Amino acid sequence: MSGGQKKRRVGIVGYGHLGQYLVKQLRDNGVQHGLELAFVWNRDARKLEGTVPLELRLAKLTNVLDWHADIIVEVAHPCIAQEHGESFLKAADFMVGSPTALADVGTEQKLREAARRAGHTLYIPSGALWGGQDIQRLDRGGMLQALTVTMAKHPDSFRLGGHLGELAKGARQKRVVLYKGPVRQLCPLAPNNVNTMAAACMAAPSLGFDGVQGCLIADPVLSNHHVVETEVTGLGGFSVHTRRKNPAASGAVTGEATFAAFWSSLLVCQGHGGQVFLC
Repeated sequence: MSGGQKKRRVGIVGYGHLGQYLVKQLRDNGVQHGLELAFVWNRDARKLEGTVPLELRLAKLTNVLDWHADIIVEVAHPCIAQEHGESFLKAADFMVGSPTALADVGTEQKLREAARRAGHTLYIPSGALWGGQDIQRLDRGGMLQALTVTMAKHPDSFRLGGHLGELAKGARQKRVVLYKGPVRQLCPLAPNNVNTMAAACMAAPSLGFDGVQGCLIADPVLSNHHVVETEVTGLGGFSVHTRRKNPAASGAVTGEATFAAFWSSLLVCQGHGGQVFLC
């Protein structure tokens, strides 16, 4: 980076495993990429003590405009984008680490319009989605006909309640299909577990959350990795099937390779002006 180039200031919203990883990357390697940490927010501020300096702790998300971030990265919970996404986009570019929030029609429309009005970009990180840009190009060319994303994890890697939670508990001895159908219905049932599917829906707006199909599987054999498969069908007999094996600690919601993927996505966020951009 040249000496006169302005660093892009990054605000991190959420300080779980992924938030901690991104903060460390920004503090250790941000300068060489033209990035610096603007602030960190966490619902439980006590978690920041001893690791985040007081001057970098954002107390209230409603005060985000005062911190002059160039990009705000949410890695907390879908409700953050739903409740604060518009105000974030007024202040800065916004990377939605929990794109399951966009399965709510009103939230997606509201954030798309906020980005357009403010001239800021709504970034969607690819996460564990392999070939997202290829899906996006196929969709833009009017060639995409169908898309299915299958995610399989150990039962302990899910954070589920209700009926799906009970099904997952029953998957201790054998593989169980928890859900199969449109992604829109699945997102509110498994908001922390299917962000990869939501990213696929944003990559393929002609199909969207109603047209992209999701299959969620609990498999007791997968003790140290997650599996994500995509099946893409296009015009003229075109098809692609990918299978991604993502190493993951026992019981981890997020696979290890996804951490590095998020950092790579952040490096892409250099301002694309008033649009939705898969990174």
